[in-house]
Amino acid sequence: MVNFSLDGKVALVTGAAYGIGFAMAKALAEAGAKIAFNCRSQEHMDKALADYKAAGIEVKGYICDVTKEEQVKEMVADIASTLGPVDILVNNAGIIKRIPMHEMEAEEFRQVIDIDLVAPYICSKAVIPGMIEKGGGKIINICSMMSELGRETVSAYASAKGGLKMLTRNIASEYGQYNIQCNGIGPGYIATPQTAPLRERQPDGSRHPFDSFIVAKTPAERWGTPEDLMGPVVFLASEASDFVNGHILYVDGGILAYIGKQPK
Repeated sequence: MVNFSLDGKVALVTGAAYGIGFAMAKALAEAGAKIAFNCRSQEHMDKALADYKAAGIEVKGYICDVTKEEQVKEMVADIASTLGPVDILVNNAGIIKRIPMHEMEAEEFRQVIDIDLVAPYICSKAVIPGMIEKGGGKIINICSMMSELGRETVSAYASAKGGLKMLTRNIASEYGQYNIQCNGIGPGYIATPQTAPLRERQPDGSRHPFDSFIVAKTPAERWGTPEDLMGPVVFLASEASDFVNGHILYVDGGILAYIGKQPK
């Protein structure tokens, strides 16, 4: 039987205070892993710790800015000394800014790139030496359909997520010889606080136009949920995926495979 167990493994999930990150951390914990996570503020930390406790999950939380290399080094060192060296890294922390490109300030563009692309590089760089020493590890980068597609108002996000796809492939290429597998998960449109504005009902009770567009473009005819990512992250974190490397697994209800409904 293929081994999906994560017993004894240590997982670091960035940005796992809520939403997709929380669901993936929960899945890894339920598969047996010890969980560490980071978030940006004490307010987020307090709520996240309460939510993990309510779910029956023991976690170690860090207030850490993953764009700051020294902070990340300190966090990874503390995890190693308290839980053990990181076996599984999930680079989940990210932001999106929906601003027309010609109206976006360069500093706003850089902020998205910094959090969505540079931070995964920093975190991966921090854990790879320990993985080499231990004889292997798993790095899972949370990509996006915008790793493949462009769309209005998300020039920075698409640029970052396209770069993250290639960082995933390059880590796989460079460190596969050390039994390190680096893969990505590309969520489709997931119902989270980040996408809530796109799902708000209109004053007349009708769907938001983008909500209608996504449901029509998705063969599953629904938005995804954070729970839809739980199985894929356990697979990519476990021995079951030991010969899977440099791959982006799109969990999108089929949207990237589909041209859309024919008008009636």
